[in-house]
Amino acid sequence: MALNLTLKPFERIVVNGCMMRNGGRKTTLTVENRADIIRETDLLKPEAAATPVRAAYFLIQSALVYPDRRDALTKSAQQQLAKLATVFTPELAAHVFEAANNVSQREYFTALRELRPLMKRELEVLGPAGLDPTSPDDLPRIPT
Repeated sequence: MALNLTLKPFERIVVNGCMMRNGGRKTTLTVENRADIIRETDLLKPEAAATPVRAAYFLIQSALVYPDRRDALTKSAQQQLAKLATVFTPELAAHVFEAANNVSQREYFTALRELRPLMKRELEVLGPAGLDPTSPDDLPRIPT
């Protein structure tokens, strides 16, 4: 099944680790085979990954964007997800387990989608400030 992507002018996407930018007009692309794709709007900046759920999101996102470091990133993401599984109510923890399952199957974008409700809940609990993004202990580490 093909994936149709409608891109706004100058919108960026990452396809199989390659950052691309659309031209000055709205464009629709059809992706006809399997590819790792993420829009720039779905990318989390490293400094924004200062909370536990956002750290997991960032690690999964990095596995999607950096295929050459995927094995190490997947392991780190699974470890972060394991920590999160004990924190949430059973209803929300189901999203953690689904995300972990998707990471195991290398369905990274689907795993990111599973974390969005948790990011919303985390925002409700921690507030917009969350953890201090300037503290190096709070930032996720990308294995090399």
